[in-house]
Amino acid sequence: MKTVLVPVDFSNVSANALLFAAELCKRASGSLIIVNILRKDEDEEEIKNRLESIVANLKKNFGPDLICESSFKHGNFITTLKKIIAIQKPDLIIMGTKGASGLKKILIGSNAVKVMGKINTPVFVIPETARFENFLDQGKRRIVLATDLEFFDDENALHILKEIALLIKEPKIRVLNVRPENTGLSYEKRAERSFLLSVFQPEIETQRFTMFSSSVIDGINAYLNENADTGLVAMIARDSGRLIQKHYTREMASHTHLPLLVLHDRKV
Repeated sequence: MKTVLVPVDFSNVSANALLFAAELCKRASGSLIIVNILRKDEDEEEIKNRLESIVANLKKNFGPDLICESSFKHGNFITTLKKIIAIQKPDLIIMGTKGASGLKKILIGSNAVKVMGKINTPVFVIPETARFENFLDQGKRRIVLATDLEFFDDENALHILKEIALLIKEPKIRVLNVRPENTGLSYEKRAERSFLLSVFQPEIETQRFTMFSSSVIDGINAYLNENADTGLVAMIARDSGRLIQKHYTREMASHTHLPLLVLHDRKV
């Protein structure tokens, strides 16, 4: 994980995501790039000073060896962010969200949702209540990779998940498939599940798991309610009419209290 990009808006939510990102970069020896995309009415000098202050504070708190830089740009949020990504080529984007619980959907329309829907770089969504130190708690060492078991060929994205997992104390990965009752898996899907498990072996303990439900989100939430040892959820976003589509990842992000890593099918 060489480069992590964090769009900030100076809110408490983005500040928490930035701390998460700095800890991740410090432990993974990666570079942290902080960007702010200005609105028309914002003062450039003020934004520049605030960004410089953020970088200085991060280096003070995480050490002078933290590789960190900041910049600001004008323009439409998604269009401008795509241009930045084309230049910086980050391995991961980290964004904060307010998160929610139950059926409350306070994320819809947010920048985090827009990024998940429009940009194919892996996106790590950090709820405002999430803290990196939770990853070091042995009671939260389980990572759940929720997948429809359709073919996924972006091994780089899977290795991002593996890198993050290896920062957790004694991590375990469970490949979770949600499907309706009285259905089975084709040979191709069983092969895909075996492949996904193999990506994380032998360094990480792995396990397969199935939840039966007609609703993907209900199945994932039922699993999370029954397994309090989960510290991170990862999902593969697709735009192909298959089970775990982009709107499912957006819905999941809107009411999870856990960090959510969104990996993208290259065809989206």
